[in-house]
Amino acid sequence: MEPVVELNNVSKSFKGFTLKDFSLTVRKGFVHGFIGGNGVGKSTTIKLIMNLLEPDRGEVSVFGLSYKDHEKEIKQRIGFVYDEFVFYEHLSLAEMKDIVKRAYKTWDDDLFYEYVNTFQLPLKKPMKTFSKGMMMKASLTIALSHHAELIIMDEPTSGLDPIFRRELLEVLRSLMEDGGKTIFFSTHITTDLDSIADYITFIHNGEHIFTKDLFEMNEDYALVKGELELLDEETEQEFIGIQRNSFGFVALTDHKERVEDVFGDTVLIEEPSLEDIMFYTKKGAADYVQLNS
Repeated sequence: MEPVVELNNVSKSFKGFTLKDFSLTVRKGFVHGFIGGNGVGKSTTIKLIMNLLEPDRGEVSVFGLSYKDHEKEIKQRIGFVYDEFVFYEHLSLAEMKDIVKRAYKTWDDDLFYEYVNTFQLPLKKPMKTFSKGMMMKASLTIALSHHAELIIMDEPTSGLDPIFRRELLEVLRSLMEDGGKTIFFSTHITTDLDSIADYITFIHNGEHIFTKDLFEMNEDYALVKGELELLDEETEQEFIGIQRNSFGFVALTDHKERVEDVFGDTVLIEEPSLEDIMFYTKKGAADYVQLNS
């Protein structure tokens, strides 16, 4: 599988935060989800991929090319959908299109108007009058109208209503049908990825926790529920993170078959959501820090 984005041992430090020896491979033709809480390094990673930040250490390549020698070529092939307002708010979408199209050799007016009609966007109104949902549709329309091969989306569904979030996911599914495009989808709303992602990378506090394909995650991970007396120093080693309450415990494992052998029918085993995996992995990391501080 051809790599589209590669980060090799990349580090970037700011006051109070460091992205630490981060490595990532995004492969052509797939939807790659990038999950983690707020402030853990998702936007920093995207800025490094977009060459909006330079790494302190490590290497970044996109389409097998380095930004040092091929920045214009790389950016011609990327469409970027951002969570914040990035347009001239006093302009209309038609006026914004006339500005942006000059930057792309492959700009396609017919494709632009196709998405305008699909999203029912007004062409003549000032963009400052757009709702957040309309602004996201406009951003996606512009990102897609130059036949971008890599679509990078930074928290695209944050603050949007469930109806538009579902519409957006349907658009993304249709984009992936020809196999020629790649989507890198950063979000803390993990339910948006449950039905569309092929691969998931989890980042926490600037560190790469894992990259797995979604099928592999469904096979390996499990939520385990049982009574507190089942836990001891040995059995707790089977879990990534544990939450105790007055009714018993809920824990996450990434070795489902082993837990089934250890506990048998004394526990209830369920399939976790991506949100569960994030929560219990972070909880396990916090408990480790607390025990070792």
